[in-house]
Amino acid sequence: MARTGLTNGLPMTVDEFFALPVAPFRHQLVEGSLVVNEPKLPHQNAVGNIYWALVAWRRAGADRGHVGMPADFVVDERNIYAPDVWWVAEERKPREGDLDPPSLPDLVVEVRESATWHHDLGTKCRNYARLGIAEVWLVNARTQIVTVHRRSAPDVAEFDVVELASGDCGDRLTSPLLPGFSVLVRELFIP
Repeated sequence: MARTGLTNGLPMTVDEFFALPVAPFRHQLVEGSLVVNEPKLPHQNAVGNIYWALVAWRRAGADRGHVGMPADFVVDERNIYAPDVWWVAEERKPREGDLDPPSLPDLVVEVRESATWHHDLGTKCRNYARLGIAEVWLVNARTQIVTVHRRSAPDVAEFDVVELASGDCGDRLTSPLLPGFSVLVRELFIP
Protein backbone atom coordinates (compact mmCIF):
# COMPACT_ATOMS: atom_id res chain seq x y z
CA MET A 1 0.00 0.00 0.00
CA ALA A 2 1.41 3.42 -0.92
CA ARG A 3 0.26 6.78 0.41
CA THR A 4 1.47 10.29 -0.21
CA GLY A 5 1.82 12.82 2.64
CA LEU A 6 -0.48 11.99 5.53
CA THR A 7 -2.35 15.29 5.66
CA ASN A 8 -1.73 17.38 2.58
CA GLY A 9 -1.64 14.88 -0.31
CA LEU A 10 1.83 16.14 -1.30
CA PRO A 11 4.86 13.87 -1.51
CA MET A 12 6.32 13.19 1.92
CA THR A 13 9.85 14.29 2.77
CA VAL A 14 12.48 12.36 4.71
CA ASP A 15 11.98 14.72 7.68
CA GLU A 16 8.22 14.06 7.67
CA PHE A 17 8.87 10.31 7.49
CA PHE A 18 11.11 10.37 10.56
CA ALA A 19 8.60 12.61 12.39
CA LEU A 20 5.78 10.03 12.09
CA PRO A 21 4.25 9.34 15.52
CA VAL A 22 4.66 5.57 15.10
CA ALA A 23 8.02 3.99 14.44
CA PRO A 24 8.13 3.34 10.66
CA PHE A 25 8.95 -0.38 10.93
CA ARG A 26 8.33 -2.11 7.59
CA HIS A 27 7.67 1.24 5.99
CA GLN A 28 9.69 2.88 3.23
CA LEU A 29 9.50 6.17 1.43
CA VAL A 30 9.50 5.78 -2.38
CA GLU A 31 9.24 8.94 -4.47
CA GLY A 32 7.55 10.70 -1.54
CA SER A 33 4.93 7.97 -1.00
CA LEU A 34 4.78 6.04 2.25
CA VAL A 35 4.94 2.32 1.38
CA VAL A 36 3.59 -0.03 4.04
CA ASN A 37 4.36 -3.72 3.82
CA GLU A 38 3.75 -6.66 6.14
CA PRO A 39 5.59 -9.58 4.50
CA LYS A 40 3.95 -12.99 4.02
CA LEU A 41 5.58 -16.28 5.04
CA PRO A 42 7.34 -17.12 1.71
CA HIS A 43 8.95 -13.66 1.84
CA GLN A 44 10.03 -14.12 5.45
CA ASN A 45 11.47 -17.57 4.73
CA ALA A 46 13.52 -16.28 1.80
CA VAL A 47 14.80 -13.26 3.74
CA GLY A 48 15.84 -15.41 6.70
CA ASN A 49 17.56 -18.02 4.53
CA ILE A 50 19.45 -15.42 2.48
CA TYR A 51 20.51 -13.57 5.62
CA TRP A 52 21.81 -16.72 7.30
CA ALA A 53 23.61 -17.93 4.16
CA LEU A 54 25.43 -14.59 3.97
CA VAL A 55 26.17 -14.56 7.72
CA ALA A 56 27.61 -18.11 7.54
CA TRP A 57 29.85 -17.02 4.65
CA ARG A 58 30.95 -13.87 6.53
CA ARG A 59 31.79 -15.81 9.69
CA ALA A 60 33.76 -18.44 7.75
CA GLY A 61 36.57 -16.00 6.91
CA ALA A 62 38.21 -12.77 7.99
CA ASP A 63 37.46 -9.29 6.67
CA ARG A 64 34.17 -10.16 4.99
CA GLY A 65 32.24 -7.02 5.83
CA HIS A 66 28.83 -6.80 7.46
CA VAL A 67 25.46 -8.39 6.65
CA GLY A 68 22.30 -6.62 7.77
CA MET A 69 18.54 -6.84 7.65
CA PRO A 70 16.18 -3.92 7.00
CA ALA A 71 17.69 -0.59 7.97
CA ASP A 72 16.76 2.90 6.80
CA PHE A 73 19.00 4.09 3.97
CA VAL A 74 18.28 7.70 3.07
CA VAL A 75 18.59 7.95 -0.70
CA ASP A 76 17.48 11.56 -1.16
CA GLU A 77 14.83 14.01 0.08
CA ARG A 78 11.93 11.77 -1.02
CA ASN A 79 13.32 8.24 -0.75
CA ILE A 80 14.21 6.02 2.21
CA TYR A 81 14.78 2.37 1.36
CA ALA A 82 14.98 -0.58 3.72
CA PRO A 83 16.33 -3.53 1.71
CA ASP A 84 15.35 -6.94 3.03
CA VAL A 85 19.02 -7.95 3.33
CA TRP A 86 22.15 -5.94 2.62
CA TRP A 87 25.92 -6.34 2.74
CA VAL A 88 28.71 -3.79 2.96
CA ALA A 89 32.42 -4.42 2.38
CA GLU A 90 34.87 -4.63 5.27
CA GLU A 91 36.34 -1.15 4.78
CA ARG A 92 32.89 0.47 5.09
CA LYS A 93 31.20 -1.75 7.66
CA PRO A 94 29.55 -0.29 10.78
CA ARG A 95 31.80 0.14 13.78
CA GLU A 96 30.98 -1.17 17.21
CA GLY A 97 28.44 1.16 18.78
CA ASP A 98 27.05 2.48 15.48
CA LEU A 99 23.26 2.64 15.53
CA ASP A 100 22.84 3.02 11.78
CA PRO A 101 24.83 1.86 8.77
CA PRO A 102 27.48 4.47 7.93
CA SER A 103 27.04 4.23 4.18
CA LEU A 104 24.98 2.72 1.40
CA PRO A 105 25.45 -1.03 0.97
CA ASP A 106 27.46 -2.70 -1.76
CA LEU A 107 24.89 -5.50 -2.18
CA VAL A 108 21.12 -5.12 -1.83
CA VAL A 109 18.61 -7.98 -1.66
CA GLU A 110 14.92 -7.31 -2.30
CA VAL A 111 12.48 -10.21 -1.92
CA ARG A 112 9.18 -10.14 -3.77
CA GLU A 113 6.11 -9.04 -1.86
CA SER A 114 2.97 -8.06 -3.78
CA ALA A 115 2.71 -4.57 -2.28
CA THR A 116 6.31 -3.57 -3.06
CA TRP A 117 7.55 -5.62 -6.03
CA HIS A 118 6.79 -2.97 -8.67
CA HIS A 119 8.89 -0.48 -6.66
CA ASP A 120 11.74 -3.01 -6.32
CA LEU A 121 11.79 -3.75 -10.06
CA GLY A 122 11.41 -0.12 -11.13
CA THR A 123 12.20 2.99 -9.10
CA LYS A 124 14.34 1.33 -6.45
CA CYS A 125 16.47 -0.72 -8.88
CA ARG A 126 17.08 2.39 -11.02
CA ASN A 127 18.03 4.41 -7.94
CA TYR A 128 20.31 1.65 -6.66
CA ALA A 129 22.15 1.80 -9.99
CA ARG A 130 22.29 5.61 -9.89
CA LEU A 131 23.68 5.53 -6.34
CA GLY A 132 26.53 3.20 -7.27
CA ILE A 133 25.30 0.06 -5.52
CA ALA A 134 27.46 -2.69 -6.98
CA GLU A 135 24.87 -5.47 -7.07
CA VAL A 136 21.14 -6.07 -6.52
CA TRP A 137 19.46 -9.44 -6.04
CA LEU A 138 15.73 -9.45 -6.86
CA VAL A 139 14.36 -12.62 -5.30
CA ASN A 140 11.03 -14.02 -6.42
CA ALA A 141 9.85 -16.58 -3.88
CA ARG A 142 6.85 -17.50 -6.08
CA THR A 143 8.94 -18.60 -9.06
CA GLN A 144 12.11 -19.43 -7.08
CA ILE A 145 14.16 -17.26 -9.42
CA VAL A 146 16.80 -14.76 -8.38
CA THR A 147 17.56 -11.99 -10.87
CA VAL A 148 20.99 -10.52 -10.26
CA HIS A 149 21.82 -7.02 -11.52
CA ARG A 150 25.47 -6.02 -11.37
CA ARG A 151 28.07 -3.87 -13.03
CA SER A 152 30.75 -5.46 -15.21
CA ALA A 153 33.26 -2.99 -13.72
CA PRO A 154 33.13 -0.46 -10.86
CA ASP A 155 33.20 2.53 -13.22
CA VAL A 156 30.19 1.37 -15.28
CA ALA A 157 27.28 3.76 -14.66
CA GLU A 158 24.39 1.28 -14.89
CA PHE A 159 23.79 -2.39 -14.20
CA ASP A 160 24.99 -3.95 -17.42
CA VAL A 161 24.99 -7.60 -16.35
CA VAL A 162 21.75 -9.44 -15.61
CA GLU A 163 21.85 -13.09 -14.56
CA LEU A 164 19.05 -15.46 -13.60
CA ALA A 165 19.47 -18.25 -11.07
CA SER A 166 16.64 -20.77 -10.68
CA GLY A 167 15.77 -23.07 -7.82
CA ASP A 168 14.19 -25.51 -10.26
CA CYS A 169 17.38 -25.92 -12.29
CA GLY A 170 19.79 -26.55 -9.43
CA ASP A 171 21.51 -23.19 -9.96
CA ARG A 172 23.84 -21.72 -7.36
CA LEU A 173 23.85 -18.08 -6.34
CA THR A 174 27.34 -16.57 -6.29
CA SER A 175 28.82 -13.09 -6.53
CA PRO A 176 32.19 -11.61 -7.45
CA LEU A 177 31.67 -9.31 -4.45
CA LEU A 178 31.63 -12.31 -2.11
CA PRO A 179 34.59 -14.60 -2.89
CA GLY A 180 33.73 -18.17 -1.94
CA PHE A 181 30.02 -17.50 -1.35
CA SER A 182 27.76 -20.08 -2.97
CA VAL A 183 24.28 -21.31 -2.10
CA LEU A 184 21.81 -23.50 -3.96
CA VAL A 185 18.96 -21.22 -4.99
CA ARG A 186 16.33 -23.79 -3.95
CA GLU A 187 17.70 -23.67 -0.38
CA LEU A 188 16.70 -20.01 -0.17
CA PHE A 189 13.03 -20.98 -0.24
CA ILE A 190 12.92 -23.77 2.34
CA PRO A 191 10.42 -22.96 5.13
